[in-house]
Amino acid sequence: MAFLRSRSRIRLPARRGRHARAMNQRAMAREHHYIANVEWTGNAGTGTSSYRAYERSHEIFVAGKPSIPASADPHFRGDAARYNPEELLVASLSSCHMLWYLHLCAEAGVVVTRYVDAAEGVMTEDGDRGGHFARVTLRPQITLQAGADQMRARALHHDAHAKCFIANSVNFPVTCEPAITAE
Repeated sequence: MAFLRSRSRIRLPARRGRHARAMNQRAMAREHHYIANVEWTGNAGTGTSSYRAYERSHEIFVAGKPSIPASADPHFRGDAARYNPEELLVASLSSCHMLWYLHLCAEAGVVVTRYVDAAEGVMTEDGDRGGHFARVTLRPQITLQAGADQMRARALHHDAHAKCFIANSVNFPVTCEPAITAE
């Protein structure tokens, strides 16, 4: 199943009166704020005195949660033992899709007992511009409870993609190639 990212807008039923208009505006303008802290830990003693003088190591942390050791991709002088931003972007797309999919399955009565994704992102370097992601492919392997509706389970991937906050925020195609089996 392949699909491109899509944007959907919430349409609220028309209501009458000042109070109803205010409620509609609040519902449409609902915002969520996320704070992630990034701290560079790669000063090898001389700061950024030259391109090769510093490490790309950094920590990503959110208050009250374990930190994530991060770096640049090894191709860009990063530490291969740490997560890099490109991996985290691919993981974010995969996680968001999975969470929406599980939610929609629960609502539809489709019981998922296992979900594993081997998502892959392709980034293209553009010389002086840096680079950009060309595409991400999600490859979830889903196990359903015996007797579950596999056709419905497959169709829910499209709905999950349409609702995925991260997929709706990127400017490259995200496709999904699910493999669905029953227990």
